[in-house]
Amino acid sequence: MKYAIIIPDGCADEPQESLGGRTPLEAARTLAMDAIAHSGVVGRANHVPVSLPPGSDVANLSLLGYDPIANFTGRAPLEAAAQGIHLGPEDWAIRCNLVTVTHQVMRDFTAGHISTDEAKSLLATAQEKLGGDGLEFTPGVSYRNLLIWRGRNRPAPFTRDTRTTPPHDLTDKSVQDAHPRGPGSDTLEQLMAESEALFADHPVNVARRKAGHAEATNVWLWGLGRAPSLAPFAQVYGKQGVMITAVDLLRGLAALVGWRRIEVPGATGYFDTDYAAKGRYAIDAIDSTDIVCVHVEATDEASHQGDAAEKIKALEQIDQHIVAPLHAALKRHGEYRILVTPDHPTPLRTKTHSHGAVPFALCGAGITPDGSTTYDEPTAERSPLAFDEGWRLMQYFLRV
Repeated sequence: MKYAIIIPDGCADEPQESLGGRTPLEAARTLAMDAIAHSGVVGRANHVPVSLPPGSDVANLSLLGYDPIANFTGRAPLEAAAQGIHLGPEDWAIRCNLVTVTHQVMRDFTAGHISTDEAKSLLATAQEKLGGDGLEFTPGVSYRNLLIWRGRNRPAPFTRDTRTTPPHDLTDKSVQDAHPRGPGSDTLEQLMAESEALFADHPVNVARRKAGHAEATNVWLWGLGRAPSLAPFAQVYGKQGVMITAVDLLRGLAALVGWRRIEVPGATGYFDTDYAAKGRYAIDAIDSTDIVCVHVEATDEASHQGDAAEKIKALEQIDQHIVAPLHAALKRHGEYRILVTPDHPTPLRTKTHSHGAVPFALCGAGITPDGSTTYDEPTAERSPLAFDEGWRLMQYFLRV
């Protein structure tokens, strides 16, 4: 039996007035996703418990079949795993965004999608001036970077009660009341403030200013935690998997559960990602594994920008270049199951992640069609098939 999972990140949404009262999933032309619904079942799953923040970290941990209540320790440790960074028992990883904040308002949580080379230059300066003594500013991709606190020289001041705010939750909002709170927050606050002075006349920002691009005004520290201990997926579910993604968070989750990661040239985690290449690489991976998982970030990015047209376009690209060819390839391999599901809702209205159930569609061997004809939120809401503990969807998908 072969399995495929396609994750259009954050695609679940609300009815939009601009779309005649339809959601983006309803408005998009998604013939392949609708075909899965028609051949199988549509339901809903809640991947983010109300006690945890509604982020892709919690949601994708659940989507991969791990109870987030028992296993979630923070977002940054997952991204550290993606980079092969070992965290000792007293070490903490902290997400370190490069952001644009002016007049106490989060203008851009990506600093204008700053390039990786520019980010490396800024992080090198941060390390030189602010790092050392167990602090490691570690470049990632574009605005997504890390700060590692090594506990060998001194105990970390942070605890599970330290509270931070994801910068993508603050788009066009005041940051005045969104700074870190709780144990160790003064340390995080100090580093954020010192980075602002450090970056003000940095050559990277001078050049971006001249070019009319958004500046990286400072680092924004959030999502901190210690390394989680996840049982290998093969041990829990008896299957091997591969992950195709452009996002470190999903790379890290794959590494922690023992899935092989496939890097696709042209996969960017943005609107310009090479959807067709992701589809081709997924098809090529079918022979070498039990489960192929393709994660696409573009739908979530569109929501963060409040861009309904871009969200619909991304959904149609996913449908045409990933879902359709991958489903066709699975049919040629004999028995299979295919699942399409986002991790969490990201409403265009709020431009940020939210709690709540998301729609899924799956079909294949052993799945009795339930009469659905389309894959969208209203169809899922009418379905009796629901997982209040979203992590149990994986059990259903693999063992029904």
